[in-house]
Amino acid sequence: MVKTDKEDIYIRTKDFLVSNEEFYLVPNSEYGFLETHPQPAADVLEKYYESEQYISHTDSKKGVVSFLYQVVKKYSLRKKLRLVSKLNSGEKTILDIGAGTGEFLKLAFDQGWKVSGVEPNKKARTFAKSKKIALVSSMEEIEDRKFDVVTLWHVLEHLPDLETALEKIEGFLKPNGTLVIAVPNFNSFDANYYKKFWAAYDVPRHLWHFSRESMHKLFSPKLELQEIRPMVFDAFYVSLLSEKYKTKRSFSLKALWIGWRSNWKARRTREYSSLIYCYNKKN
Repeated sequence: MVKTDKEDIYIRTKDFLVSNEEFYLVPNSEYGFLETHPQPAADVLEKYYESEQYISHTDSKKGVVSFLYQVVKKYSLRKKLRLVSKLNSGEKTILDIGAGTGEFLKLAFDQGWKVSGVEPNKKARTFAKSKKIALVSSMEEIEDRKFDVVTLWHVLEHLPDLETALEKIEGFLKPNGTLVIAVPNFNSFDANYYKKFWAAYDVPRHLWHFSRESMHKLFSPKLELQEIRPMVFDAFYVSLLSEKYKTKRSFSLKALWIGWRSNWKARRTREYSSLIYCYNKKN
């Protein structure tokens, strides 16, 4: 990736979840996304995920925000699988990268898909195994296998060595295969409102921060962007966390108001808090 200078700093923020360390985000002029600086070395990065509050690696329902997250997740999982099924024109083979506790793959498996998944976090893999979903720890373990569908649900922003990761992801797809990627959008209203407190910056776990513009530029011409879909619940969840970081309150009606405003404004601008990008691999 193109390196940038500190003079180009977009915003300064910090790790509100684990370390309280400060980081800054700088624009990448080639692709139009933001990069987290400094980026922890790969062998150090794991410690920033060591928190019971990092609920994508657990099935926790403790606390109001976690409970709401789990309730909405069940609905969202079904909606995600309906989208994937609609887009798929091949056999029902799917690879989920960053599979977390395996709930999406469990739902897909129950509906007749042949499932595979990657999840680096050992604790999350253990949760998945309890659901009879076996996950591998890295993309290297997938080797040369090809899939009809590859999904990354809020995962691309976590992957070190982005260029290499993008090549591998593209290589996992069969001709005419479908790639579905969900990422936060730093051009959303809630991002601009909360600024350094915006929870979806989530440094340093999020190494890259994407916009609609950057998601048009990332992949090779072999991958054609077919459609972009909103994730409307994300505005509420992210605003609840952002308000918590800003005010220390565990629940806030104001956060729900900001989430609603973000979605309302995005009806015109299309700049939702999170977006799903659907690509097709040309033959």
